[in-house]
This record gives sequence, structure tokens and C-alpha cells, in this order.
Amino acid sequence: MKMKRKVIAGIALAAASALALAGCSNGSTDGNDASAADYNIGISQLVQHPALDAATEGFQKAFEDAGINAKFDIQNANGEQGTAVTIAQTFASQDLDLVLAVATPAAQAMAQAITDKPVLFTAVTDAVAAELVDSNEKPGANVTGTSDMAPIDEQLKLLKQIVPDAKKVGIVYASGEVNSQVQVDAATEAAPALGLEIVSTTVTTANDIQQAAEALGDVDAIYVPTDNMVVSGISSLVQVAEAKKIPVIGAESGTVEGGAVATLGIDYFQLGYQTGEMAIKILKDGGDPATMAVEVSKTFSYVVNPGAAERMGVTIPADILDQAETVE
Repeated sequence: MKMKRKVIAGIALAAASALALAGCSNGSTDGNDASAADYNIGISQLVQHPALDAATEGFQKAFEDAGINAKFDIQNANGEQGTAVTIAQTFASQDLDLVLAVATPAAQAMAQAITDKPVLFTAVTDAVAAELVDSNEKPGANVTGTSDMAPIDEQLKLLKQIVPDAKKVGIVYASGEVNSQVQVDAATEAAPALGLEIVSTTVTTANDIQQAAEALGDVDAIYVPTDNMVVSGISSLVQVAEAKKIPVIGAESGTVEGGAVATLGIDYFQLGYQTGEMAIKILKDGGDPATMAVEVSKTFSYVVNPGAAERMGVTIPADILDQAETVE
């Protein structure tokens, strides 16, 4: 039985529909003639930051590698839920073969607006909690995709390796992101076994990040989940962490590139590529999203930033360095 789509809090459909899409979403395409393309695909990305950009690029690369001539209409919501709704409504009125939503709020908007064509998502942590699917095994409607659920237990173990004396770990996250709450809950559950306590603060805009990081108080380390708002504004958090010599561990490599010390995380390009392969199964092989299980990342890898480690006053263990990709 198909689930009923609940209206997501904070989405004002009537108000959003009045917005002009061209004026609020930084649209772009791949330059192909849509009439000559094998498939026309809409992509709604919540916000620009390295992880989500990589997921979008990986999705397109899967089509390129498969030799499929696809036309991509790429729209960016600039972190605004109302804009994500407008993009979804515009895609709903267009003659598209499939749509991709990158990040949970974009996927929620798309699932609300589109029920008559395949909707794929990527960079969504918990599709069930976000009410995108009935279950990960049997999504049940026209929506499926890939999860970026991080190996949070292992990431907290990595934190303890880098900061052995850590007892209190701070997390800053966006109060409106279901993804983030799921990760904070998972970290809170995993922490006691490692002798850790989680302290968290929330933000509603990127402008709040620096103040929220300051409000964490006397913490021994900071963990940054795959929170789109915080990752897009990671420089504000890193500025506080460097000033206070508080090491930052990220949930994905883009955070490390932005100034965190290390991660054992997802390759978002590969996650997007994996989602592209699912799209091809739907478009070419007649796959049904209702019965295509939500997939998870197949690989995790260490990424380290030695410069950030020095600035935050910690040393990355040699055995991790030996396995890791290094960024500066």
C-alpha cells in the first residue's frame, strides 16, 4: 500500500508557487539540445557545497560512462526550502523522464510535488524518517535513491584516536534538517560506549553557526554531521575551533577540505554515481522505484587535513595517515 505523503513542516506551497524560478535558483544545463536527448532529467540540489556538488557530478558521470545522451536541467535552491518547493513544482509541470533531488529538504519538496514520474534522491540520511519511502527495502511509491548515512560509530572512534582524552563532544546542526537530527541521535546513542558525552546546539541560518559553536562551551572536540547548512558554512565553525584549539572531526570529506582534521567518510561522487546507475535501470530497463530498495554507500575512506590538525593542536596517528587521502 502506498503511503500518504504528509505535508512537511515549513513548506508553504501556495506562497512558494508565486516565486519566479528563474530569479531564485541559479539554473544551469549541460548544453545539449533537449529535443535531441535520449532523456530529459531535472536535478534539484539544495545548496552548493563540495559534497552535494560531487553527488550531482557523479550522477551525470554515470550517464556519460553508459553512453547515454541525457539533458540535465540543474537547479540550485541556495539553501532555501521555499525555493526547493518552487523548483519541484516547475519540474512537475515539465516533460521530464526522471528527476533527482540532492539532499533531504530538496527530496521532500520533490516527493510532495511529483507523483507521476520517477523521483530519485541522494545525500539523504534516513529516507524513512524523512517520510520519503515506506521502508528502505520497499519504498512503495515513485521515490527511491541512495542514503549517505555515515558510519557514526567509527567516526567517533576516529575522534577518540585523534583526541584520546576527549570526554565531551560538541555538535552544531540545523534544527530544520531531519537528516541532522537522525545523526545527532545516533551519535548520542553511540557516545557512552566510548566514554563520550554529546553536547549540541542548533542553528536556523548559516549566520548562526559561529555563535552556536561558541555556545558549545568547554568541549574537547567537535563532530560535524552531514548537515547541509553547517557544511556550507563550515568556515565559521572552523574559525572558532582554531581559536579555541578544539579539534573538528567531519562526517564527510568536504568538511575536511573546509578545515576539519579528519573523517572516515563517504565519497559523494561515488554515491551520486551509484544513484545514476539506479536511474539508468529505471529509464532503460523499466525498473520500478516502488520496489527498488534504497541503497547505501559501498565505500568509506579516510581523509585528513594535517594543516588543520596542527592549527587545532592535535596529531593524526601514523596508521591513519598511511591509509588516508590528504587535503590542505
